Amino acid sequence: MAGSKRMAGLYLGALFIADTVFSIGSVRETARRLSFSASTVSSALRRLETELAMKLVERASGELATLLASSMVQKGLQPILSAMRQLSALTKEPPAVQDYPEWAARLPLKIATIERFLEVADQGSINRAARRLRLGQPQLSLQIANLEELFGCRLFERQAQGSVLTDIGREVYAIFAGIAEAWDEMKATADERFQRAARAVRIGSIIPTGSESWVARSLASLVARWNISGNRNTLSLMLMTADDLREALRSGRIDVAIVDSVFGLDAFEHMELVATDMVAIAPPGSTEQTVTALVENHPLCVPSPRTGIGNAATAFGYDSGDRRRFRGRDITSADSLPVIVDLVANHGYVSFLGRVSAAPIADKVRIVDPDQTLPLSYHLAHNGRRASVDACRLIQEAVRELVGGTETAPAYGNRPHFSQSS
Repeated sequence: MAGSKRMAGLYLGALFIADTVFSIGSVRETARRLSFSASTVSSALRRLETELAMKLVERASGELATLLASSMVQKGLQPILSAMRQLSALTKEPPAVQDYPEWAARLPLKIATIERFLEVADQGSINRAARRLRLGQPQLSLQIANLEELFGCRLFERQAQGSVLTDIGREVYAIFAGIAEAWDEMKATADERFQRAARAVRIGSIIPTGSESWVARSLASLVARWNISGNRNTLSLMLMTADDLREALRSGRIDVAIVDSVFGLDAFEHMELVATDMVAIAPPGSTEQTVTALVENHPLCVPSPRTGIGNAATAFGYDSGDRRRFRGRDITSADSLPVIVDLVANHGYVSFLGRVSAAPIADKVRIVDPDQTLPLSYHLAHNGRRASVDACRLIQEAVRELVGGTETAPAYGNRPHFSQSS
């Protein structure tokens, strides 16, 4: 039957283990109740996540957190778990009620074996089923023999015209068919989701200061240009810090990233997108003429060091003897640029931005130059997919129209990938 190859490694026991984790919310407690090691339980979860192509649990501060998708998966597992209990009554040595959880968790029955049993029954012949499944006849015969050992009786009567189900074989067939149908429904949903994800180009970007930001306007232009171009891939936009963007690129959760730091991009095709410098942004009614005076007289709020601009601001404040007044100051950290801009514009704070990001909000804040130029650059990175390269080209075109970009950026139409920036 269709799908048996892709399910070759998954046991019914792993499904029971995963359901127990979802219900209890703890790998260690599940392991204790089922007399397993924690690594065995975790391995069962990973196998299910791999088969369904989705993340079901994650660890936060040492605690296991089930994700929203796990509830949907747990619901889909219930017909299979119910069928497993029916199977237990038919086996050669049915488990006692109190022993059932451990028996179910250790049930050495692969979903692929269930599919192959059903194929033999449908074809009425081990030889015909083996040819359809592209398996050796001895291998398939051995799997049927192992099933018959599990149930302690013959499931097929071998006759001249083929193999015919016994009475117990028909009972097993009905239960196996229910398991296969429930699993196929779960897999179909996963396959549809995977195909949608494969068609999507996922764009990750640093958080813009607001709708007037060059980042926001470039992304909006990208969407408009993308749709006009008739590209069959869909776009998905996400906003994150520079650290999160690098990790998302590494893990494959995004295809393209706009970041405010080149750090950590060596493993990807990347280029400098915008070259600018850092400035202080101050309350519109402030009168201080230097950054030092601003910092002395106003509270500070800057992005965290997880962002490129936050790293640059920290370095600006702490690296040189001329900036000792920064030291010992209470500096509020916020990874929301709209919040920072509002704190500066309406609550008397001082912060730092790239000039290209500060210029569009000059009507809301004062822009004050530091006493020396502090270069800052924004970079574009991608994973090499053709659709990712197309998206990067459109982003570059939009940025050039909006802010000019960087004069050293290579022309996009002349090559399939960026040249690596140093």
